[in-house]
Amino acid sequence: MRGRHRSSHLGLLLLLSQLYQVGLDNIPPVTLAVLGLNAYLFLFPAAPLMKACVSVQRACASGEWSRLVLSPFHHADDMHLYFNMVSLVMKGLRLERRLGAAWFAYTLAVFSLLTGVLYLALEAGLARLTGDQSHSDACAVGFSGVLFALKVLSNHYHPGGVTYVMGFPVANRYASWVELVLIHITAPGTSLIGHLAGILAGLLYTVGPLKKMMKMCAGLMSSSTFMPRTSYRSSGYSGRHSRSERHPAADGSPSYTGGMTEEEQLAAAIRNSLSDTGRHQHGDGPAPPPYGFRLTEEELRARRLARLDAFM
Repeated sequence: MRGRHRSSHLGLLLLLSQLYQVGLDNIPPVTLAVLGLNAYLFLFPAAPLMKACVSVQRACASGEWSRLVLSPFHHADDMHLYFNMVSLVMKGLRLERRLGAAWFAYTLAVFSLLTGVLYLALEAGLARLTGDQSHSDACAVGFSGVLFALKVLSNHYHPGGVTYVMGFPVANRYASWVELVLIHITAPGTSLIGHLAGILAGLLYTVGPLKKMMKMCAGLMSSSTFMPRTSYRSSGYSGRHSRSERHPAADGSPSYTGGMTEEEQLAAAIRNSLSDTGRHQHGDGPAPPPYGFRLTEEELRARRLARLDAFM
């Protein structure tokens, strides 16, 4: 689409600028590879958007099951891609280190398919219960469902903390549900079912049988194989930082730029990449642009979702 190509440059330039600020050598390899795949398929899509999105009518009734593979990795526009990839980097910095590169890649692959399957099941059930065939026709695209599943995992592995959702403190264990509802209220055109599918996929992993089934399928029966990682180096990732000195945090994990967490560092990098001078630090310098990059990850996603008509 001609309009898409005209508008695609801004999001890609912002993404490149942010990656430069964070440093490619600080992004775990699987996270970086998945980010690259999403960017590549945005520039060179495997199928037109309406042939990549997934719906009950197109997948189940028409037998176009390839949409389950295509839909998570195609995006509606450049800003959709940009904000999803920001969220992916935030979660990858925590989870790939914790799970290890191989298991994190395996988990992403499972979540990419499972969120689509759950989305189809939920929409089909709603169509049957309500008699509203619009549920069968609703077509979703994007990585957001997988990101909701990863958010459940991140909150599971980092319990007891507080996440700010649209400015309000929410316990981590409830953050995904609160975000699900608030995004649906503030951006009613978004896919509530797609995001719900992601949360359910995450819960199947954390409190359901999914993790055990994945271990069985992989032929890895020893739970010690999947002990949480404590550093990037333990999973074959050096975690060098080319722009600031590395200091160990209290929990043994690497910490950069004066003890900032990975998410704080990435948020500062986003602000830096969008500032006029590109040099102001966290909390300093000129006011951010109107996209609101001083907001939390959840608020960033809500603003992104408001720009799109349909995606997962």
